[in-house]
Amino acid sequence: MERRVMQFIDGIGQFAPKTERDRSEWAKLSAFVAQEPKAFDRDPKTSHVTGSAFVLSADRNSVLLTHHAKLDRWLQLGGHCDGISDARFVAQKEAYEESGLSRISLVSPDVFDVDIHHIPETPKECAHLHYDVRFLFQAEAGALAVSEESHALAWVPLDALEHYTDARSVLVVRDKIRQG
Repeated sequence: MERRVMQFIDGIGQFAPKTERDRSEWAKLSAFVAQEPKAFDRDPKTSHVTGSAFVLSADRNSVLLTHHAKLDRWLQLGGHCDGISDARFVAQKEAYEESGLSRISLVSPDVFDVDIHHIPETPKECAHLHYDVRFLFQAEAGALAVSEESHALAWVPLDALEHYTDARSVLVVRDKIRQG
């Protein structure tokens, strides 16, 4: 059995990469945070860190997805750090704001996944990267309430994620949970 070593980045937390993808994304994130003084800002001229939350249902068989209003696709909850150098806090804050849930708990304080993805140019921003740091949470209480950032929310069974998205960056939650 391969021994996984926990690695730490200030403002991000610790992570134990399990796959080549994990190791590659973590190395890129680590290098970016070390060299970019505005890593946690939302400067439209630079790439930046974002925080996301995969929120599992109480029985851990479903994940909460939002139908993002701007992107018109089903995604996990999350958003920009906006100058807050604490990706886990941002992920949890965004999960509360975008879900309406009144109590969400961390499944683990460690980073669950890292996904670096390209954001295309818009009239307001140049193209850049999101260094998305994802954490795993579990819903404990509250009723869902759609925020202005989305069209809908849905508890999606992990075994039915493909009916909502084919995005590898979302399907990773099911795959990592299955791997244990």
